[in-house]
Amino acid sequence: MKKNVSLARNLRKNATSQEQKFWQMVRNHKFFGLEFRRQYPIGDYIVDFICRNKKLIVELDGGQHNTPEAIEYDKIRTNFLKSKGYTVLRFWNFEIDDNIDGVYEKLVEVCGINPHPKI
Repeated sequence: MKKNVSLARNLRKNATSQEQKFWQMVRNHKFFGLEFRRQYPIGDYIVDFICRNKKLIVELDGGQHNTPEAIEYDKIRTNFLKSKGYTVLRFWNFEIDDNIDGVYEKLVEVCGINPHPKI
């Protein structure tokens, strides 16, 4: 476990540009007051982003996730996280780069947020 905490700390320090962009969108309760954490250890895994009160994990995937081995590993990992009660939402890095508004809208939908409440 101590190894995962150290690794998570290192991953936070060396975030990809996509992780930095997503983090700017959700950090400090900016996303409808929800608390997100990044590079969070769960069991033997470290998830990119987690909103514990919504039981939501957000993973940002680059091209390395598109090999048969990585697809199988991600499937096993996702099944483990789902067994712990989490919803796992995955975005490709190009979605963060090219369609951050779409990512935002999907996050709103999955979190069950009404961005335009009746007054």
